[in-house]
Formats: sequence, structure tokens, C-alpha cells
Amino acid sequence: MNLAEIYTKLKEDIVTIEKGLEKTIQSDQVILRQASTQLLKAGGKRIRPVFVLLSGKFGNYDIDVLKNIAIPLELIHMGSLVHDDVIDDAELRRGKKTVKSEWDNKVAMYTGDFIFGKAIETTTFFQNPALHQILSNAMIEMCVGEIEQIRHQYNWNQNLKTYLRRIKRKTALLIAVSCQLGAMATNANEQTQKRLYQFGYFVGMSFQITDDVLDFIGTEKQLGKPAGGDLIQGNVTLPALYALQHNQEIKTLLMERLDDPYIDEEAVHVILEAVKASGGIEYSLQMSDRYLNKAYEALEGLPNIEAKTYLSDIAAYIGQRNF
Repeated sequence: MNLAEIYTKLKEDIVTIEKGLEKTIQSDQVILRQASTQLLKAGGKRIRPVFVLLSGKFGNYDIDVLKNIAIPLELIHMGSLVHDDVIDDAELRRGKKTVKSEWDNKVAMYTGDFIFGKAIETTTFFQNPALHQILSNAMIEMCVGEIEQIRHQYNWNQNLKTYLRRIKRKTALLIAVSCQLGAMATNANEQTQKRLYQFGYFVGMSFQITDDVLDFIGTEKQLGKPAGGDLIQGNVTLPALYALQHNQEIKTLLMERLDDPYIDEEAVHVILEAVKASGGIEYSLQMSDRYLNKAYEALEGLPNIEAKTYLSDIAAYIGQRNF
């Protein structure tokens, strides 16, 4: 089953979550309300809420319970995007103006903080301290991941371990927690919670590696922004990391071209083509596939219900999108 069909199956509950998101970000402060609403209306796949819903199928499924974990998880993701756009000085996200572009950096930072606060407020529905501990730890780790990315900007000598640890914190952990907490909120057994966490982690790693590949080979229409943005901002992702470690000429090229604050489109094109020619794309996709295979393995011990098939289908989509 493809992604659209899975979303159709979950449509009623996804609409409930969407309405909940709209209600949660309301504020008497006009700018906060407008900025948060702009971000929400920019769209997104709502992949984290979908993982919450599907994982909830392994317990006592109740949308009135699950929405109180799906909404904050999506809000945490949204808040992190607002902060990311400030750090990256990004004008566009998904083809639309970012909050920092529409207003300014100060409004964007406080909007992100406001959204984080709303996420925490929503989770007060739950009395389970373990759930709150897992969620707060995920937020802490995301912040650490962002700081690590800033610390390693334009560091052409970083290693694979540094990259993998960074994408775990920035992306994979929140997806893993979405799966884990969906099961926990509906009282699925601990073994199921553990397997779903593992599935989410491996899928999240694959998801981010795929995103990093798309930044090199995707079109501006697909990305909602020009290709090569990560590298221009000094963020060394897996395709570039492979190229740097296997071709000294590419390393020299990157250091020379990216030190120029007025780098033009032609120079960016040269860099992208050099990374592609290095084999970095193929290497990255192979690593993405290895994580996907681990995700499939994590599913094997789960009950054979429809949600298990849907999770497997989503993992397949992540491995195949836009290639």
C-alpha cells in the first residue's frame, strides 16, 4: 500500500490531529498566532503523528488519548524547524517564506519557543512520569544535535561517527520516540514499545540520509529550495563526507569555493557534480538501505496486524522517494 492510501485509511484521525494543532497554537498575541499558523499551513507529511497512530494500534487504540502525544510531537518538530531556519538563514521552506523571512529572527526564535511551550502544555494530559521523561530527553538531545551541527559547520575533517550521532539527535530520535510513545500511551507491552522504538530509530536514520542525498540530486521544486543548500551553509552530510574522505581534489575544491561569501550558481553546480562523481550518492543510499533493513527486522517480532504492514510500507516509501 502506498503512502497516500495509508493516509486515507487514517484520514479521520489525522484530521482530528490537524484540528488539534490549529487549536493548540492559538494565542491572543497576534504575531505569535500569525507566525505559528503560517508554519502550520506550510504543510508537511505529518509523519510523526502517523507513526504515533500506527504504533497506538498495538495497544488499546484511542484517538482521544493518542492526539495528546501526536500533537506535541509534531509541535516539537515544527518548533525545531523555526529555529533551524534562523540558524541556516533560510528564506524558504517547502517553497514558502519562512517565519524569519516573513518577520525577523527575534520573532522566529520566540515563535519556536512558544510552540515548544504549547507542546509541553499538551502532554500534561498524561500522568505517566516515564512518558514525560522520554519526551523531555528527546528535546534535550535535539538541542544538543543542533549545537553539534553548528560546531561542525565548515569542518571538512569530521568523521562518519560524528555525522551519524548528529542525525540521530536531529531526526531519528524524535521519530523513534513517536513510535515508542504511541505504544506507551495505549498501554502496549514493553517489548512492543522497545521494538517500535527500534523501528522508528532505524527508519529515522534512513529518512535523514535520504534527505541529505536529495539535497544533492533533487530539483528546486522537489526540495522547496535550491539544491546544495546544506553544503553552502557548511553542513557536511553523508554524500559530501564520503567525497571528502576519498578525493583530496574535492576537499580542496570545497575549501576554496565555499570560503567565498559570494559563491555563484555555477560554482555550486561544480561542487554538486564533483560530489556526485565521487560515488558519495551511491554510498549514502546503500547506508540508507542498511538502516531500512534493520527497521524491517525490528518489525518481525510484532503482532501481525494491519498497522505492522503499514509501517513496513512507510519504510519502503522512505527508501524509494523521488529516486
